[in-house]
Amino acid sequence: MLQETLFGQSEDRPLASRMRPRTLEEFTGQDHLLGKGKILRQLIDADRVSSMIFWGPPGVGKTTLARIIAGRTKASFIDFSAVTSGIKEIRGVMEQAEHNRRFGERTILFVDEIHRFNKAQQDAFLPYVEKGSIILIGATTENPSFEINSALLSRCKVFVLQSLSAADLKHLLQNALQDPRGYGGQPIEIADSLLEMIAAFANGDARTALGTLEMAVLNGQRENGKTTVSRELLAQCTSRKSLLYDKNGEEHYNLISALHKSMRNSDPDAAVYWLARMLEGGEDPLYIARRLIRFASEDVGMADSRALQIAVTAYQACHFLGMPECDVHLAHAVVYLSLAPRSNAVYQAILQARKDARGQLAEPVPMQLRNAVTGLMKELDYGKGYVYAHDTAALVGDMDCLPESLQGKRYYLPGEQGSEARAKQRLDAVLAWKQAQRGGGSPA
Repeated sequence: MLQETLFGQSEDRPLASRMRPRTLEEFTGQDHLLGKGKILRQLIDADRVSSMIFWGPPGVGKTTLARIIAGRTKASFIDFSAVTSGIKEIRGVMEQAEHNRRFGERTILFVDEIHRFNKAQQDAFLPYVEKGSIILIGATTENPSFEINSALLSRCKVFVLQSLSAADLKHLLQNALQDPRGYGGQPIEIADSLLEMIAAFANGDARTALGTLEMAVLNGQRENGKTTVSRELLAQCTSRKSLLYDKNGEEHYNLISALHKSMRNSDPDAAVYWLARMLEGGEDPLYIARRLIRFASEDVGMADSRALQIAVTAYQACHFLGMPECDVHLAHAVVYLSLAPRSNAVYQAILQARKDARGQLAEPVPMQLRNAVTGLMKELDYGKGYVYAHDTAALVGDMDCLPESLQGKRYYLPGEQGSEARAKQRLDAVLAWKQAQRGGGSPA
């Protein structure tokens, strides 16, 4: 549990900490929540905040907003960390909050990184939120739908904080160069284009932007009392971006969805980009390869059966080589799948067949499809009416293979793309032959 002073001014703190906004007027970004007339702004201004969750990527102001609320509220404010606290600490805070409630004092409990609490720890908050002992404010980088207990989540308003724009970040950097808490009063020479470069590198994260500026200033060239930041120096400070990617969180599913849908839309450039994002974020190449195998049958299918072979081969290459060498094999498969002809007929066939398999009565296998492996089975007509296709001139047997209630049902409806056009011709010919054998003439 954190009991430190909220707005300490120690000069040895990181620049991002020194420049943390103290008021809503100093806060940058999130106009959709804090602009004039917006609900969150009104709640804060009126000191009538209710239990809420701040959800957004790192460095967009979740903790800062909570601390601004702390500075404005008349309620008791407790700053709590899910990283360093457990059930014992939670119960101690709840007891204090319950004591405050009996004397008519509200308690606002801010829980940073609330997604790190397990189910039991989150459940410990629930009764106190329900009876109003505490107003819970949680901050999380993870999707609350996945990480917060549904009972607790239903009692909280979720506010989604967005990544800061490049213009927002540039404004923050310029302010840090002018504000006495930052580098105000110090002669620092850094081109406007370099501030834009830092803003682009930070990818919406104020903490990253200010940390990068601090690194550049600390390592800048000093001469005659002035610090100069060159493009070459800044290039070293921004040599590698730490991409937002949690292999167990929402972004994992967002990126694989982007890859899948880009391939489906026949966009190899976008598909290769999303592949690169996943690999740079540390995704397991075998996971990606497994998804490509699925795509090969779900979205390409019989239109190009080589797609499945290539996807499986890419998986094997990833298994043999691993990263970083296997990136080109994954890219090979991704480009092939993106440009392959499309058919989801096989996918739709298994979807409909499984639906019927679940929803229909489990009818017995027709006698003509059963093997008569014993004398009794023969006496019971197992196998009676079976036609061995290879004994016929057409190499097709005139018999029904579906259960009686499903006879005539079509699951596989081939399209006209790529190789599936030939499959369609073959299937149409088979169906026409069967109909003719039964005296029905040509099929409609």
